[in-house]
Amino acid sequence: MIEQTISLERIEDAIDVFGSFDENIKIIEHELHVSVVNRDNELKISGEPEDVLYGVKAIQGLLSLSARKEAITEQNVRYIINLVRAGNEAHIGDIAKDVLCVTAKGKPIKAKTLGQKRYVDAIQKNTVTLGVGPAGTGKTYLAVAAAVAAFRDKQVNRIILTRPAVEAGERLGFLPGDLQSKVDPYLRPLYDALFDMLGAETYNKYLERGSIEVAPLAYMRGRTLDDSFIILDEAQNTSREQMKMFLTRLGFGSKIVITGDVTQIDLPGDKVSGLKEAMRVLRDVEDISICRLGEADVVRHVIVQRIIKAYERDEERKKDRH
Repeated sequence: MIEQTISLERIEDAIDVFGSFDENIKIIEHELHVSVVNRDNELKISGEPEDVLYGVKAIQGLLSLSARKEAITEQNVRYIINLVRAGNEAHIGDIAKDVLCVTAKGKPIKAKTLGQKRYVDAIQKNTVTLGVGPAGTGKTYLAVAAAVAAFRDKQVNRIILTRPAVEAGERLGFLPGDLQSKVDPYLRPLYDALFDMLGAETYNKYLERGSIEVAPLAYMRGRTLDDSFIILDEAQNTSREQMKMFLTRLGFGSKIVITGDVTQIDLPGDKVSGLKEAMRVLRDVEDISICRLGEADVVRHVIVQRIIKAYERDEERKKDRH
């Protein structure tokens, strides 16, 4: 057993790092098997030598986030612990560093993990970016934030959001209303992200002007899209023909982001996913980036990470049996 001490410059730092009812420190103590005591503006970390080293690095990482006025959440704490364990504590400063976009309510949108940062950097540098990963990794939300940022910056004249209307065990025909009201439920996550960024009033204004278009993928056929930021969401449910059709809509001054999760394909068993094929066909093409996000990049409740891990383990067991 050893003990190490971290000096705190301000009492506010300790309040941020400990969290309400000491919830953040309890996570560090539980995950790293250390004891943390706050006494006279000093944190004393005790435990086995390697565990204490990890604990010191994790707390220093949280202090650096606190110094930048970042809110410290359970997700931050767990992610920093994982970075420290992997020997990547030098990259803690890259988390939540650059503001991608500001929402209608003034909330800054930032990449919260290294995977998200690589994804955002790829969107900004490349003409076509494929963001592939499980639910909760921010694929769609960050793509919409990047689109709004490019639109506000006058890099593009339009934002076009689309997704295939493939039923996850449901049938479009049974839904009430005209075609638009039938496809609206499929486009709802895109509407929600845009409302968040722009506010309902501004969103409706841009929609009426034609500066924003939210439509099912079938509406893209036969068009060339210039000076546009185009997002194809849920791309794992495109056929190879739809994916090729979509990619060839790209016009001058435009940017495409394709998002999807290859573990959640709702296509019939005999159909090849257009996203899976595009990842294979386009992997060596210049100005196209393929970003893979993993369970470490999930920014939802920690239970979502555990669910993804459990399904991954189950898939591995199935492969081993065959």
